Amino acid sequence: MDTELNTMLNPDGLKILTRSYLNGADLGAIDRAWEVVVSAHADKKHFSGTPYLDHTLQVASTLASMHLDLDTVVAGLLHGVLKEGIPLKDLRKDFGESVANIVDGSTRIANVHYNSKLTHQAENVRKMLLAIASDVRVLLVKLADRLQDMCLLDTVELTRRREIARETKDLYAPLASRLGIDWLKRELEDLSFQHLHPEEYSELVLKLESSLAERQFYVDEVISILHKKLGSNNIKPTRIIGRPKHLYSIYKKLVAQQIPLERVYDKVAFRIIVNTVNECYEALGVIHSNWAPVPGRIKDFISVPKANNYQSMHTTVVGPRGHFIEIQIRTEQMDRIAQEGVAAHWAYKEGQRASDNDSRLFKRLKSLVKNLQDVEDPREFLDSVHGELYAHEVYALTPAGEVKELPENASPIDFAYAIHTEVGDHCVGAKVNDKLVPLKYEIQNGDILEIVTSRKQRPRRGWLELVKTGRARSRIRSWLRKEEREKALNLGREICERELKRYDTTLKKMVKSGHVKHFLKDLHCNSLDDMLAKVGSGTITIPHLVKTLEPPEIRKEKEQKESAAASLPTAEKRRPSSGPGIIIEGMDDMLVKISRCCNPVPGDAILGFITSGRGISVHKENCVNLRATDPQRWIDVEWSGSSESKHRVEIQVSAENDNNIFVAISGSISSDEASILEISAHVTPTNTADFNIALEVSSLQHLEQILQHLRQMEQVIMARRA
Repeated sequence: MDTELNTMLNPDGLKILTRSYLNGADLGAIDRAWEVVVSAHADKKHFSGTPYLDHTLQVASTLASMHLDLDTVVAGLLHGVLKEGIPLKDLRKDFGESVANIVDGSTRIANVHYNSKLTHQAENVRKMLLAIASDVRVLLVKLADRLQDMCLLDTVELTRRREIARETKDLYAPLASRLGIDWLKRELEDLSFQHLHPEEYSELVLKLESSLAERQFYVDEVISILHKKLGSNNIKPTRIIGRPKHLYSIYKKLVAQQIPLERVYDKVAFRIIVNTVNECYEALGVIHSNWAPVPGRIKDFISVPKANNYQSMHTTVVGPRGHFIEIQIRTEQMDRIAQEGVAAHWAYKEGQRASDNDSRLFKRLKSLVKNLQDVEDPREFLDSVHGELYAHEVYALTPAGEVKELPENASPIDFAYAIHTEVGDHCVGAKVNDKLVPLKYEIQNGDILEIVTSRKQRPRRGWLELVKTGRARSRIRSWLRKEEREKALNLGREICERELKRYDTTLKKMVKSGHVKHFLKDLHCNSLDDMLAKVGSGTITIPHLVKTLEPPEIRKEKEQKESAAASLPTAEKRRPSSGPGIIIEGMDDMLVKISRCCNPVPGDAILGFITSGRGISVHKENCVNLRATDPQRWIDVEWSGSSESKHRVEIQVSAENDNNIFVAISGSISSDEASILEISAHVTPTNTADFNIALEVSSLQHLEQILQHLRQMEQVIMARRA
């Protein structure tokens, strides 16, 4: 770094900012931290090309502007030094355990990136959530770091820029909302919107700027009327603010309602700040007596606060000239918490203990992590993260008055699992406000729910279509997996006992003799239960099992017969049937058809099933439908290796949604000389396009080539065989 620039960058401004709210605090730690930062980053550049020292100052200053404790501000300065080789033990020695742990946690999650590898992505997000749960200040440092990065994101190449922006919108903005830091959530969403949809962003900015004068005139008019009406009822608000809604919220409304900007009437939100809680309710009455309220848009978050401690009264009314306007009413203290969230009454300030509200918030954050720890499937885990972080809108109560926060359209099953797993597992119905309702009922704000349970009830697969919370979904899937494993164990035991009966032995005898160890090794199983479950689920096919269980002398006799058959002329060994490139041992001119339930292609391991009067249907060895049939009617078949026929196969593709994605995916498949038979697609709430595509391919190798080329596409998140 140039000497001149080095002298210009210093922590003096940061210390002035910190001293303004930490009266009398010893700020020597900031000077010591700056020395460490300079030694670690003196010649390093931020990805934007600016000095990295400037970035660290900006991060620490953002944390100080939120009036956070000294340890968090110092950790903000030091957040990147571990990656430059500064030992963690030195941070513990020089700045204490608290600072060292925050820096360590923020360093570990700094390497978390979204990518197309679902398993890797899910594991990274899981590690990040665990780091946050250990100390929420790790997340605050990360959010300040991400905000500074987003402000300079236009210097990054396009693909990486979109990845970072999507990660910010899907993960960090919702986490900021969870902490109640509204201004930060809005900033992160708008910056993400700018890079994910640059054309729509520019168009929206331009249109809003062109109507700025007209909108400001309307804001002034409404504020004047509010002051007059409230004053005539002896309510004297300390402030009335009219501010434009942030761009991303307007864009979401345009997309969701499929309307032009001119028809979004509530582009401006009004906030009335009063002195007391009573005045909040009095002001609401005055507003409704003058302007008609919109049904269903009145929300009382004062008597029932949000989980992030947010309190306010919300209403939408038909204001002057027929425009819909959103009005929020709150006290000064409520307004400060609404803007700053957890930072408004920070729990870690020296000598202070966490407030009850903060303690509940941190407990919920840790509960979120705990709920997701048992979710193994990467897609399910990421879906659950999104569900847990999504904007929660509904607040319902137990008969005892305990408030449960749930997503919009949540069901009584969600409510039951929010109480306890046992209550959810045995839920048969619910009473809402003393009236019985079905399990598909959508919970409304203020509902009082009493869950009806029965010990005979068990979670059902259909419940997954009704629930909205990650907790409920993971608990239901956990039960179903356990139930399926038990069924597979019992079926596997029955199959093994039946096959062993042929050789006048049993599983019990095999275990007692120790012979079970040999075939567990041959089948690559860790335990007897593992083997039985794999047999029952079809992972281990019955022909494979039978071959493994055969006594050595019988196996030797079969091998001798096979060796003798191999010496015969090719024409005498086997002849191809009339099927599509299928060979059947000892049979000619049999009707053979490829099963549509699993669509095997050349290269797949296959088995034949002798149907009643319809020849032989060919399935993949692990086909679910084949496993449900009588094994006595199974027959060995194999691909002839000479067929030129095409085979139907279905694939699933998930990709970032944009105007050209349909054409790009179709073009990639066509370039691999595959024909598309059917294609369907839908867009998810996270703006991902999910495709189901039926193709014609020549072989498994051909299919793998198609999938590989799809996975290499920039927009594609996942491509796999259905």
